[in-house]
Amino acid sequence: MKRLSLIFLGLFSALFIQSVSAQTSGLKIGSANVEFILSNLPETKQIENDLKTYEKQLNTQLESKYAEYQRKLEEYQKGVSSGLMPDAVKADKEKELLAMQQSIQDFEKSAQDDMQRKQMTMLEPVLEKVQASIDKVAAANGYTYIFSTHADFGGSAIILYSRNKDQDDISTLVLKDMGVTLPAPGTTTTGATTGTPHSTTATPVTTTPAPKATTPTKK
Repeated sequence: MKRLSLIFLGLFSALFIQSVSAQTSGLKIGSANVEFILSNLPETKQIENDLKTYEKQLNTQLESKYAEYQRKLEEYQKGVSSGLMPDAVKADKEKELLAMQQSIQDFEKSAQDDMQRKQMTMLEPVLEKVQASIDKVAAANGYTYIFSTHADFGGSAIILYSRNKDQDDISTLVLKDMGVTLPAPGTTTTGATTGTPHSTTATPVTTTPAPKATTPTKK
């Protein structure tokens, strides 16, 4: 499974620079790892399962289209090999095969777009809940700004300053606020991890690549 898609990153990349009430004693800056938070939420696991189910449905449709194309192609090839296929019929079947090839390619593109739209729709309410909890925890602990420690597209952490990265990371406080109890160090709990977060992105819709044109060139 691939890491979080660009669509997923785009949804939460701007969530974390959030201004809260300033302290009279001065600026207090903290950080949050939203990918880590998401990976420990039960909603995230459910989204991942739902996306996998939807992906299987799309793959089933795509495989059906490809099987039909293969059947038509074999039928065409047998007709050509027999030498009994009239030119007019041959031309019609070639057009039909080319149209089916295009249909398969269009469906693949549409399926990818549908997956991305569904992912965005399912993630938005969860991200809003995470943002609300970040706001609550940050305000309760007197932070002025919270920055994301998740790596950006260039691989650098989106964090400008932290006096103590471990001390000032509020990720576990956010999870606690959202009712999630992390497993003790060295233990594992189904659906939660304190290690590398799992991706919420379903594997892109893939089957045998759409066939290239195989119809013979007309003489």
